[in-house]
Amino acid sequence: MITLTPRPVPLVLAAPSGAGKTSIARGLVRSHDEYRFSVSATTRQPRAGEEDGRDYHFVDESRFETMIQAGELAEWARVHGNLYGTPRAELLRCQEAGCTPVLDIDVHGALQVRAGFPEALLVFVLPPSAEEMLRRLHLRNSEGAEEIRRRLDTALAELERVEQFDYVVVNSLLDETIRTIDRIVRVEGRRPFRLSDLGSQVAELRRSIEADLRALPIRSDSDREHRQGLEPNP
Repeated sequence: MITLTPRPVPLVLAAPSGAGKTSIARGLVRSHDEYRFSVSATTRQPRAGEEDGRDYHFVDESRFETMIQAGELAEWARVHGNLYGTPRAELLRCQEAGCTPVLDIDVHGALQVRAGFPEALLVFVLPPSAEEMLRRLHLRNSEGAEEIRRRLDTALAELERVEQFDYVVVNSLLDETIRTIDRIVRVEGRRPFRLSDLGSQVAELRRSIEADLRALPIRSDSDREHRQGLEPNP
């Protein structure tokens, strides 16, 4: 029995602030057992309702610098005055468990992950409009006007990198966006280089087919010539 088992690879969601990538990541993890949220490390202060180890690993700058020097991070960057990074151990632990690690990071970090994990699947999330993105930023009630201005300036720069991603998805309706990204992951999982043991399974299938052909009765000279062509050279 041939079984095609996708090899888990990091799913990287990147987007300008306000596009909704965090909600998408949480929705994927909540609705599908095979996804596991990759928890980033950051030096920023927790927002209301955030928990250490669930939303982020909240660390001070000294600890973060130690992680950089030790090569513990798959990606990191200073964003809006704070450091953010993805521990490599989070990704490897998830892959070894057969899960798809979901990363909710910025555009620069996504491209760093691609450098360290070439098989990673990168999805750029767009807001449906600039007006909707600004509305979502205001709804957070966690940033002042100057912070929102910085995030919009960053968004302009991030949009210049969109063509370096594998897929682009517009997040108009959250549930539909989650379904779309899940379909992308499942289709990408059928690419030959993302299938575990594909080579050995195809080789075994070929051996079985060749054995079946040799076992069939020869009915004509053309069959005999064809059968001889299948025999290994001495």
